[in-house]
Amino acid sequence: MFIISLTYTAPIDVLDHHLADHRAWLDQGIADGWLLLAGRREPRTGGILLAQGTKADIQEKAATDPFVVNGAASFELIEFLPARAASVNLDTLLA
Repeated sequence: MFIISLTYTAPIDVLDHHLADHRAWLDQGIADGWLLLAGRREPRTGGILLAQGTKADIQEKAATDPFVVNGAASFELIEFLPARAASVNLDTLLA
């Protein structure tokens, strides 16, 4: 499993210009099943994504994020091996 840590490298107005494409990319990743969770950092300096798949595959997918492609963000790929999980209601988590 992987954390994709996005760091914004452009001003917010530039990010906002690519936001619709970025959100469509996120939606497609969720629909395709490799992207599990996504949200922005607070304060708004980047984002955190939770992904599953092979390292090479996730690295390749992360590089296609419109924020990254357009030079508005960079990413760090962090691999981890889940060993414990809480039982959570996703509706509560995402509220």
